[in-house]
Amino acid sequence: MPKSFMDLVNEAKSRIKEIDVPTAAAALRTGKIALLDVREPGEYSQGHIEGAVNIPRGVAELEVPRMVVDPKVRIICYCAGGNRSALVADHLTQMGYESVVSIIGRFQGWTRSDQPVVR
Repeated sequence: MPKSFMDLVNEAKSRIKEIDVPTAAAALRTGKIALLDVREPGEYSQGHIEGAVNIPRGVAELEVPRMVVDPKVRIICYCAGGNRSALVADHLTQMGYESVVSIIGRFQGWTRSDQPVVR
């Protein structure tokens, strides 16, 4: 039987690390993080986390290695619902990146917190 999108997401989530919004915000304050917004460009243009680079999920495996050459750099991924970022985090980990996480609270969690958003 073929796997559904959510089957793939659940498998990815079982292999990756997820962090909450406060933990992500604290990590970003260190300044040693690559922050990836894996939503589509239209979503990104409506608002995004300050410092985030927009690399949609469909091209992340091609574009991230061009942006993040060092596999030891910590990468934080986020999207609107937490599913696309989980898939990207899983794929990047499989590609050899050593510290990739996905934000549990998603972009909505970030916007509901007191963290800055670029609009």
